[in-house]
Amino acid sequence: MALSTRLASPLRPALAALCRAAPGQQRGLSTPPGPEPTLDLGGIFPPLATPFSALQEVDYAQLEANLRRYASIPFRGLVVLGSTGEYPYLAPHERLEVLSCVRRALPRDRLLLAGSGCESTQATVELTVSMAEAGADAALVVTPCYYRGAMSSAALVRHYTEVAEASPIPVVLYSVPANTGLELPLEAVLTLAQHPNVIGIKDSGGDITRIGLIVHKTRQEDFQVLAGSAGFLLASYAVGASGGVCALANVLGAPLCQLESLCRQGCWQEARELQHRLIEPNAAVTRRFGIPGLKQAMEWFGYYGGPCRAPLAPLSPAQVEELRGAFSSTGWL
Repeated sequence: MALSTRLASPLRPALAALCRAAPGQQRGLSTPPGPEPTLDLGGIFPPLATPFSALQEVDYAQLEANLRRYASIPFRGLVVLGSTGEYPYLAPHERLEVLSCVRRALPRDRLLLAGSGCESTQATVELTVSMAEAGADAALVVTPCYYRGAMSSAALVRHYTEVAEASPIPVVLYSVPANTGLELPLEAVLTLAQHPNVIGIKDSGGDITRIGLIVHKTRQEDFQVLAGSAGFLLASYAVGASGGVCALANVLGAPLCQLESLCRQGCWQEARELQHRLIEPNAAVTRRFGIPGLKQAMEWFGYYGGPCRAPLAPLSPAQVEELRGAFSSTGWL
């Protein structure tokens, strides 16, 4: 069946209708309703890749071209300056310019989350305030990790609390142990979930037990959990996640929105079949080949991927063929 016949906009009214239905009629998510969120994160967010020219300058024209194509996909919003956006390789002024470019192109009914995590609390506060002034709706704050041995639960709670207190926009925690070597401890997440300006977490660790426990333990808080990868998106929805920030959405955004819609409707068999087809290409553009693989795949699907910024290197011809196989064997190419 064509994707266009199955896509549904991931808006709150559809989920509200499910929650109002009688227990015997509910076919979708069954997490008990908690407080109405101050900022609804329910849906799919692509963490945008940052396009560079052959001279490794940010290519704003190509960024705008990608944004025009993404406008036709029912994303809840976009994430800029995340791991997929090569955030550590961008100068401070580039970070603000990228955010401003995306904000100008993005309809106001779609959310814009911006990465603002730095190694020091002071720098994180300053960048978060700047991101808010440039138009971000929420800040995505990764765990500081350079001195990871000193990043106790207490230290991280203090860090995020100070950021949340100073931030003019809501804060979303970001735990990505594959990149930082540090998982935001569960007890820290549960403590921070009680802060009125901490509204959620993007959890990229892939531990479904942990994701389900966070959902369960924060059900009375204004707190939402976002799956950090397309590889465990269905499982995350099944245990009550609100949405997903998935690198693969840069390439297969429409199928990921379709998967979200199927989960919302309780069409679990169809959702499972679609999830199975997404696992291999997702692994190829994340763990296996990373951002160079993602940008190569974007080219095949009509987006501008372009080069990465050094020291990230392009794929070898053999790796390109392996990557192509991950998409062709699952029917996407």
